[in-house]
Amino acid sequence: MGNDVMIKNLPPEERPRERLLKYGAKALSNAELLAVLIRTGTRHESALDVAHNILQGDMGKSGLDYVVDASVEELSKIRGIGKAKAIQIKAAVELGRRISSHKRKEKFTIMTALDVKYLLMEEMRFLEKEHFRAILLDVKNHVISVEEISVGTLNSSIVHPREVFKPAIRRSSASILLVHNHPSGDPTPSKEDIEITKRLVDAGMILGINVLDHIIIGNDSIFSLRERNLM
Repeated sequence: MGNDVMIKNLPPEERPRERLLKYGAKALSNAELLAVLIRTGTRHESALDVAHNILQGDMGKSGLDYVVDASVEELSKIRGIGKAKAIQIKAAVELGRRISSHKRKEKFTIMTALDVKYLLMEEMRFLEKEHFRAILLDVKNHVISVEEISVGTLNSSIVHPREVFKPAIRRSSASILLVHNHPSGDPTPSKEDIEITKRLVDAGMILGINVLDHIIIGNDSIFSLRERNLM
């Protein structure tokens, strides 16, 4: 029995596409949204069955965590998911991430470390390398932009004051926030994290640009060096 017949055998109120049209995307489960994306299943499984197979995950992860982290090659190995469908899924994940990031940054005001968590957690928590970024703020702490400074292991040769403050000077930023992620998921700062922060705070004082905090992002947790009196 082919996939089209299997989907048609479902009552209309249970078909993902019809449910989306009637109730909106928010009413659909994760599996139903994936089923809409992949459209067709296999000879013996519907698109919804294949979507459930994806969410079972691998590599010790399941659900949306697996969908976010899995590569095109890993997704392609799932029965019913070839390279084309895997590419569609990864493109949808990235588009959703960029839309979410854009909405969060639009006229965003940062007053606490938790505001930084809300702004960048979902964008940075799953990164496999350390990304060091600077959040540029105006005099009212509104976000001007979020600048990527470096990618790789955090050290003084990569995170140079010149590269950190160049965009802040260009955009006439009143202050900045430093942010980087720990791929391990543990946001506890290293000795080098603390040393680099102090170096950048000193450079900011000379330039007249206040470094308000350095936030380290882990897996759903953050560490504020300012709040722990480490800067």
